[in-house]
Amino acid sequence: MYAVYWTAFKSLLRKEINRFTRIWVQTLVPPAITMTLYFIIFGNLIGSRIGQMNGFSYMEYIVPGLIMMSVITNSYSNVASSFFSAKFQKNIEELLVAPVPTYVIIAGFVMGGVVRGLLVGTIVTLVSLFFVDLNVHHWGLIIATVFLTSVVFSLGGLINAVFAGTFDDISIIPTFILTPLTYLGGVFYSINLLPDFWQAVSKINPIVYMVNAFRYGFLGVSDVDIVSSFTVLVIFVAVLFAIAYRLVDKGIGLRS
Repeated sequence: MYAVYWTAFKSLLRKEINRFTRIWVQTLVPPAITMTLYFIIFGNLIGSRIGQMNGFSYMEYIVPGLIMMSVITNSYSNVASSFFSAKFQKNIEELLVAPVPTYVIIAGFVMGGVVRGLLVGTIVTLVSLFFVDLNVHHWGLIIATVFLTSVVFSLGGLINAVFAGTFDDISIIPTFILTPLTYLGGVFYSINLLPDFWQAVSKINPIVYMVNAFRYGFLGVSDVDIVSSFTVLVIFVAVLFAIAYRLVDKGIGLRS
């Protein structure tokens, strides 16, 4: 039985990977171009005027955040668009009636988002090497943080797709929630530069913990406690998976 489940998972994952690699010019190239512009504008032009931040050049400081931003955006958008397409075309109903557990369906879509997020993150990292020499403080933290973060936002994209009624609806959360939280998540600055009140407000933003844990893996500096960062990540994975599982298992917003 588990062999059948494994085959189902591999088939879903293969479909998801083929989906975005088939149109790689639209899915993998644009993030690299966008991040290159960030590196040039924020890193070279603005960074030369800012100087150092937390003992590192401004370019060195923002690179981990920019990599994480690309991972977050692509993990989320991949699952949101893919799952909604399956729902819109009624393909998801075939999966729901198939003898495949709900967690296998979720894992297939989510891991597809994770693969795209990690692939884009790798491409952006390679691009960053043209602008700065990256030093790695702790490989384990880097891998764990980027993987868990990608899972969190892949699950978020799936939940968004469940509730979306049209293709326009899957862009509402990224535009009005995800993008502001990302820009205010310490990607371009240290929250320690903010007044105490705004530091406390910033710590409500979960992306602050993800960006800082990832930055710590590269630079060894963080504005928040690393244990707190991983606690936030694990909690979000557990809560979002539970929500996604219930929605898909009950067929909420999926069955005609």
